[in-house]
Amino acid sequence: MGIFSRKSDTAVATATAPVDPALAALSGDYTIDPAHSSIGFTVRHAMVTNVRGSFGEHEGTLKLNGSNPAASAAAIDVKIESIDTGIADRDGHLRASDFFDVERFPLMTFRSTAAEQLGGDKYRVTGDLTIKDVTRPLAIDLEFNGAATDVYGNERVGFEGSAEILRSAWGLTWNAALETGGVMVSDKVKLNFDISAIKSA
Repeated sequence: MGIFSRKSDTAVATATAPVDPALAALSGDYTIDPAHSSIGFTVRHAMVTNVRGSFGEHEGTLKLNGSNPAASAAAIDVKIESIDTGIADRDGHLRASDFFDVERFPLMTFRSTAAEQLGGDKYRVTGDLTIKDVTRPLAIDLEFNGAATDVYGNERVGFEGSAEILRSAWGLTWNAALETGGVMVSDKVKLNFDISAIKSA
């Protein structure tokens, strides 16, 4: 069952195909449930190990259109102050002007602009990622984990996925050289998304 349509030369033919009732039933507006979702990152430290962190405060919405999946959209706002890598001093440095400068730029945002099916339940959502007032395109590969009604009667959908960025492209350029060669913090960062959203309308 697909959420987003694949762009192709057969678009005219698929536009008139019967809509999958199960897919159409997912149409609507959804609110991301922060208690059951996570937005995190992984970055290489000192050339030899990985540091993992997450953002504890975020909110967002999904608009799913089962009859016209290409009309679906997503929006996410992340509060940078909520960054957590498990080390208070490191988190403080990440919040400071060397990195995110949360006093001036408190939010990281993503707004989708397009989506396509890659095959099966795998998708790619493209949009604009803004960090420190720098906006650049980002493609997120996602897997649709399914839909269910929870014990409280909430209709939920779930997605998980990831994307890789070069942090320097968003102005996150701080680093330190190592005596043995290389740098303290890799430019490449992997973003991880595990999203559960509740149907609101």
